[in-house]
Amino acid sequence: MASKLIACPERSRNNRPPFCSTDEVFPMAEDDLHILVVEDHPFQLIATQYLLESYGFTRLTTTDSAKGAVQQMLEADQPFDILLCDQCLPDLKGLDLVRFASQRGLIRQAIILSSLTTSELDELEKTAISHALPLLGYLIKPLKQSEFRDLLTSAQL
Repeated sequence: MASKLIACPERSRNNRPPFCSTDEVFPMAEDDLHILVVEDHPFQLIATQYLLESYGFTRLTTTDSAKGAVQQMLEADQPFDILLCDQCLPDLKGLDLVRFASQRGLIRQAIILSSLTTSELDELEKTAISHALPLLGYLIKPLKQSEFRDLLTSAQL
């Protein structure tokens, strides 16, 4: 079931989400990036959205499946700046979604966010490079602000 801008859980007393990484939480200058988050696990979807919002990103669209992502991309007025997706979606692998979206000009860049091992993710990155896919890289769950910023900085977004 696809949805836009899911309501976030309340912040804790120290103004950090209860599932936040140890990274400091502060707004980023890149808050105008339009990010499509694709994650099939409900908790991970809400957590990722909440973390991105706590980092200062406000233009977020979320969905829980590749099918929902395709629908969101086709309905969008312009390509998403970032496709942030899980590799292990039930209806299509994340890298296949990146390939589909990039071939149709529906995204500018992509980041895989996954719980796979580093070696498995390294292989995905090599595959993306060999197919000239716009993959900035991968991040291991949970999302960490410093790593996310590093990928965005490397792409000069």
